[in-house]
Amino acid sequence: MSSAAQARQPGMKDLFANRFVQSILLSGLFLQMGIWIRNFAILLFVTEQTNKDPVAVSLISLAEFAPIFIFSFVGGTFADRWRPKRTMIASDLLSALSVFVVLLALVYGGWEAVFFATLVSSMLSQFSQPSGMKLFKLHVPESLMHVGMSMYQTIMSVFMVLGPALGTFIYFRFGIETAIALMGACFLLSAAALTMLPPDRRTEAAPTTKLAYEMKMGLQYVARNKVFVYMGGFFLVSGLGLGLINPLGIFLITEQLRLSPDQLQWLTAANGTGMILGGFLAMALFKKLSPQTMLLIGLALNAAAVSVLGSAESVGIALAAQWFSGLMIPFIHISCNTLVMNHAESSFVGRVNGILNPLFMGGMVATMSLVGVLKEALPLNQMYLLASAFFLLGALGAIPLLRMKASRSIGAAVHVHHH
Repeated sequence: MSSAAQARQPGMKDLFANRFVQSILLSGLFLQMGIWIRNFAILLFVTEQTNKDPVAVSLISLAEFAPIFIFSFVGGTFADRWRPKRTMIASDLLSALSVFVVLLALVYGGWEAVFFATLVSSMLSQFSQPSGMKLFKLHVPESLMHVGMSMYQTIMSVFMVLGPALGTFIYFRFGIETAIALMGACFLLSAAALTMLPPDRRTEAAPTTKLAYEMKMGLQYVARNKVFVYMGGFFLVSGLGLGLINPLGIFLITEQLRLSPDQLQWLTAANGTGMILGGFLAMALFKKLSPQTMLLIGLALNAAAVSVLGSAESVGIALAAQWFSGLMIPFIHISCNTLVMNHAESSFVGRVNGILNPLFMGGMVATMSLVGVLKEALPLNQMYLLASAFFLLGALGAIPLLRMKASRSIGAAVHVHHH
């Protein structure tokens, strides 16, 4: 390779021309479509079938979140062992297959099978998601990693706004069978998009070590790396904060703002539009700021927005605070992913992910399950202040990462030069 070519920094044009980026974004588009049709069509169907039975409705969440705890670390370990492209295509194909099995069960009257569709696709995503991150590390230049991440995050944010309406429309207009069939078609289209990915790089030999040994190695790798130890801390407290405020939106609307429950959709829309703009803003700012700085900004300003939201007595202030909180979410999300990519060796990306993600989900589920008890004991604004304090703790946990910037960037530069 010539020195002139080495000196040229890859730009945005290279990113859009990158076959990996094109395939992964197209796959992400179909995947998000399938996930949101699944989430809302199944929720509405179960609510209708069981006459709003809260236990049945909560089982949907259990089917979606339980696999994250049970399979995240195992899935991440397998993602480090297996070829990533093959793993992702197999996951999408198996998700589609499970969906068509559920459709068959529905035709013969076994409506409870819909829980199986959520459980299987959520379980398989624990294998495909870390494989996707591994491919990001292999195929996207480090200087453009955050931009690729921002683009993927923006697709997710757009569906957070449009997804509920899409899922609801398809269910009420066409019914559960069509919704399930469309979900399966989306997973198949995602698998088709992934076939355009560059071929997997063949490793010298298949791993000969046992799974348990590789899991132990993953735990030791995270424990020895200070960046991941700090990240584990703010993943946990961010989860605690988010779990606390997620169920409180309805009380904010009805008790504090004295509006009807259906007005909650405006808070959700404000949050979603903030997230979409936040994705674009993060894309622009990442050129000037390090992921550590972006993470600190995201956590600190989100803490401020949540405290304002809890004390808001006018609809305008509540919507503005919710929008601003949404604006900061991509800063946190993209920074965390970029830090994992920059600091984890490609052979450990899956396991690092598999350890950090359950900490976030664990924190979220823990405080979500306590909301009922806390709501009895504390006024609403104090619960929002408590959530804000969790985000502030996360921001304090991110400060030590700023000091690690210099030594890490030297290591990264050496890594890129020899790549």
